Amino acid sequence: MIIGCPKEIKAQEHRVGMVPASVKEFVTHGHKVLIETGAGAGINFSDDDYKAAGAEIRKTAKEIFAEADMIIKVKEPQPAECKMLREDQVLFTYLHLAADVEQTKGLIDSKCVAIAYETVTGPDGRGLPLLAPMSEVAGRLSAIVGSHYLQKHMGGLGRLMCGVPGVPPAKVLVLGGGVAGFNAAKVAVGMGADVTILEKGHDRMRQLDDYFRGQAKVVYSSADYIEKAVTYSDLIIGAVLVPGASAPMLVTKPMLKTMKPGTVMVDIAIDQGGCFETSRATTHNDPVYTIDGVIHYCVANMPGAVPLTSALALNNAVLPYALALADKGWKKALLEDPNLRRGLNVCKGKITHRGVAESLNLEFVETPKELAA
Repeated sequence: MIIGCPKEIKAQEHRVGMVPASVKEFVTHGHKVLIETGAGAGINFSDDDYKAAGAEIRKTAKEIFAEADMIIKVKEPQPAECKMLREDQVLFTYLHLAADVEQTKGLIDSKCVAIAYETVTGPDGRGLPLLAPMSEVAGRLSAIVGSHYLQKHMGGLGRLMCGVPGVPPAKVLVLGGGVAGFNAAKVAVGMGADVTILEKGHDRMRQLDDYFRGQAKVVYSSADYIEKAVTYSDLIIGAVLVPGASAPMLVTKPMLKTMKPGTVMVDIAIDQGGCFETSRATTHNDPVYTIDGVIHYCVANMPGAVPLTSALALNNAVLPYALALADKGWKKALLEDPNLRRGLNVCKGKITHRGVAESLNLEFVETPKELAA
């Protein structure tokens, strides 16, 4: 199979779908790999590094899309990239379609086979192994950037996360105790903050409670508790996820008027529409905005701030699945692995993920005829 990896074109996105080590694995398996020139420059991988691993360099993304049987990326295809996709071509990347009707229609029109990292499941259908490494990065970053924007000169209320003797630390409210929320809480606790995690899963609450052993409070999530907790929290981190679907709206606009001026909100769920009513996607170039005195940090590709760490972690997770698609072909790979099959979001003009279809109010096809046959 011919595997293509274009340079990411989303604003301030320096990650790359394939690092040289991944290229070498594909080449060892007998596949041809095409890399767009400069694709890895943002994390110090040169074209020569890719050539040494066995890749061929192409000058433009257009050449990559025209030649490759499978495209491996990091971020969702931008409008110009959607137009370059073609029928039967496999696209393997993050898609986050539930909040992006334009991209969804672009993929439908291309009739490509679009497999989303974020809906591939782990053993027994549990966990999201290709989302987990980026959730870990985003979760850890959320506490760090939140602490930064709490500083007065950044518009925050001027609270030090860890406090000092005689002065209490910042109160951090983490909405969601999944991978991102756990990592946000872990770093915030490590910074000395007063942390509360809101979670609904009873088994997960017990796991979190056992791990933190009183260093973080674990509380059952309810609308009533959230409404009260936001009034005295200094940093609020939104880390809820419904695989493939829009994130639930947990913090409403009227709640902002009850918060302290200079409170910071970090919405990790912004890729899925965000879990704050007032959230709108921002970029690393212009990461924050303020409404009713509350700072909103809603960068849609948070892990892009640390692209070297993020790209290496993502490649490690993606490689076994990508090799399966290349070695077996997409149909056989999906038929043999139900967890990988759950990553199929759009197939030859049809939406094949229920959560995406319901979020966008579009038709859902459970099993594409190509697989049913």
